[in-house]
Amino acid sequence: MRWVGSCGSVLVMRMMSWLFLWRCSGGGVQVASAIGVNWGTVSTHRLSPITVVDLLKANHIPKVKLFEADPQVLRALTGSGIQVMVGIPNDLLSLLSSSSGAADLWIRQNVSAYLGKGGVDIRYIAVGNEPFLASYSGQFQPFVMPALLNLQQSLVKANLAGYIKLVVPCNADAYESSLPSQGAFRPELSQIMTQLVSFLNSNGSPFVVNIYPFLSLYGNSEFPQDYAFFEGTNHAVVDGANIYYNAFDGNFDTLIAALTKIGYGQMPIVIGEIGWPTDGAFSANLTAARVFNQGLINHILSNKGTPLRPGSPPIDVYLFSLLDEEAKSTLPGNFERHGEFSLLMGS
Repeated sequence: MRWVGSCGSVLVMRMMSWLFLWRCSGGGVQVASAIGVNWGTVSTHRLSPITVVDLLKANHIPKVKLFEADPQVLRALTGSGIQVMVGIPNDLLSLLSSSSGAADLWIRQNVSAYLGKGGVDIRYIAVGNEPFLASYSGQFQPFVMPALLNLQQSLVKANLAGYIKLVVPCNADAYESSLPSQGAFRPELSQIMTQLVSFLNSNGSPFVVNIYPFLSLYGNSEFPQDYAFFEGTNHAVVDGANIYYNAFDGNFDTLIAALTKIGYGQMPIVIGEIGWPTDGAFSANLTAARVFNQGLINHILSNKGTPLRPGSPPIDVYLFSLLDEEAKSTLPGNFERHGEFSLLMGS
């Protein structure tokens, strides 16, 4: 899932005011969980990458997730101290799965070239973006594990495997259940998810998932709106001894249950994307985005965790999204062009 915001010079002022609220809440720097942002570049009116990095640094954003290895963006991040997750688009997975040489070249050109003293602090490589999405009908599924294995060998050859970890951002539609405790991966993904999670566990990588409570509300007219937020609900979900007061916790624990079923219940989790759009659909507006984002941050920084992981929130959370990407398709919905990070970039 990727949606975007609208343009305007007032965006920087909104960003400053919202991040002031974030820092007053803890800013993510005094606690175990860190809050970063997604930085997409599908735009016809791009801000200078150097300007964007300056804004990130000025607002103490410690981590950024990129959807591709854009040379201008990576050069701008040089020496910034910002930790980077750099992405590989789905359309490269076939090549990288079939050629170890292509994997070596990708690592050399897009990772090794930017490392070193005073370079880019690349910590993760995201291999594909939601490649198991149900709407893809398995299009990218055969390429994921071979691409991972080739890229891992490339990291080993470059002496980077101990520092840079491979991950695969998954959409929350990879798992399903009516109650969190009954969570399981979709039947057609059972085998590859077991292989993927085994690989991640063996190499010290987290499981990366994109969770959007907004989409639950958008896709179901009977979904209780207050359950999508963090302000309390009259529609709590009772699951045995556990009670869920918001959709995020319920979704997160559904994943925990699915991982537990395949033997990896303690797998560390990173939220690769989460947020709320500011326009383009019912309940998509600036006020809702502000309430959702601040509620999420307060929830994460409280370190409460969830019923199945008490006191253990996700290790990182990447808000979606940093910049306008008005060139993106609106096929999933009009909200695709209205960024959830409303007080950072959006009008």
